[in-house]
Amino acid sequence: MATFLSLILKEQKPNFAFLLIVFTGCAIFLFLVDQIYLIINMVENLAAKANVNLVYVETILKIIGIAYIAEFAAQITKDAGQGSIASKIELGGKILILATAIPILTVLIETIIQLIPG
Repeated sequence: MATFLSLILKEQKPNFAFLLIVFTGCAIFLFLVDQIYLIINMVENLAAKANVNLVYVETILKIIGIAYIAEFAAQITKDAGQGSIASKIELGGKILILATAIPILTVLIETIIQLIPG
């Protein structure tokens, strides 16, 4: 519905069409917040039952969150006709993901080093 309205508005009032797109995206996200919360709780409960350190689970969930937010922001920026800025947002998201993953990568490398004989 919002797509059709946006197409109609785009010819007459492009600024309103863009605002409609942003509003629709935010509304969809807010509608899904409860489901996201349930999924996060389920994953944390499974990790607790499996005796997995919650720091690793929380880090992975943060990485997933960064990826979704960066993608959402980049898509909105592309819709505004700013592809160059969108690519910078994607790059920033990737760098944040790498920085967030460093503790997990460190533990993984230390574990591999301990397994190597010698």
